[in-house]
Amino acid sequence: MRGCFAMVTRMSTTKLDLTGLKCPLPALKTRKALKSITPGSFLEVHCTDPLSVIDIPNLIRETGDKVEIAERAESRIVFLIEKAAVPGN
Repeated sequence: MRGCFAMVTRMSTTKLDLTGLKCPLPALKTRKALKSITPGSFLEVHCTDPLSVIDIPNLIRETGDKVEIAERAESRIVFLIEKAAVPGN
């Protein structure tokens, strides 16, 4: 899986392992983590909750950030989120 993120490693990437957590925790913890990273950086979120495929993209629409990669592998869902330069835009 490491190779699929190679083209976006120019900026820093923070990894967030939310495996095993159930709704609404993955979305809440993703929101909190996005507040702590700098614009242009990436947040790589690993989830196992099937509802995260709905909740996290909805969160990203609210925050104005961008989902770069959404991937489903076995029971794990991976999102790569780019922090927007200007919140809400």
